[in-house]
Amino acid sequence: MSRLCAAVLTLAAAATAVFAAQAPPRWPDTFTSRLEVLALIQTLNANVLASRSSTATLEAWCRDHAMAAPAEIAADAIPGAPATPSAEQLRRLDVTSATEIKYRHVRLRCGTHVFSEADNWYVPARLSVEMNRQLDGTRAPFGRVVAPLEPYRRTFSMILLWSPLPPGWERVSAAAPHNEGRAMDIPAALFEHRAVLYASDNRPFSEVRETYQRGILEFAPAR
Repeated sequence: MSRLCAAVLTLAAAATAVFAAQAPPRWPDTFTSRLEVLALIQTLNANVLASRSSTATLEAWCRDHAMAAPAEIAADAIPGAPATPSAEQLRRLDVTSATEIKYRHVRLRCGTHVFSEADNWYVPARLSVEMNRQLDGTRAPFGRVVAPLEPYRRTFSMILLWSPLPPGWERVSAAAPHNEGRAMDIPAALFEHRAVLYASDNRPFSEVRETYQRGILEFAPAR
């Protein structure tokens, strides 16, 4: 019996160790950590705004922070009814009917880290047969699939959904959070971009709404 108990305890300890190794690092709830998190969010925000491809930007983020190997983005489909494009979206994509548009809703992750949720309204007729095949049948992210079009982005909306520091922190020291010994409570959604993608011939072929997730922060903070 004692050997059995010892074996059970050993297995439990091993399982606990594996779980701990896989659990994402937690940021301490201190003023310094909140400044660091704000800087990271704004850095990625600026990188995406300045880039031609959010996929390439997220892969660079994953690689630079050693979050997965290989540092490649995969797109996992999110089930649900298609989102009907609005009249404004039809105008931005230069089409006359919603039947010309296809909808794709995915989570973009690198390894186990979910970096963003993306709604994508695109015009299949402006993509190649091979591109459409990959979008319909693989987990390849949209940015990688359409790379041969030499696309660029025009962002028309950026919303910061959460800030780790409250309004007035820079003027009133008591407003700055400081909870030593506790982990920071970070919400799922951090910021949102809406953009139109254009091919090298300046013709629009996709509109995206990207909601960037707390998974971008799931690496061990430097201490």
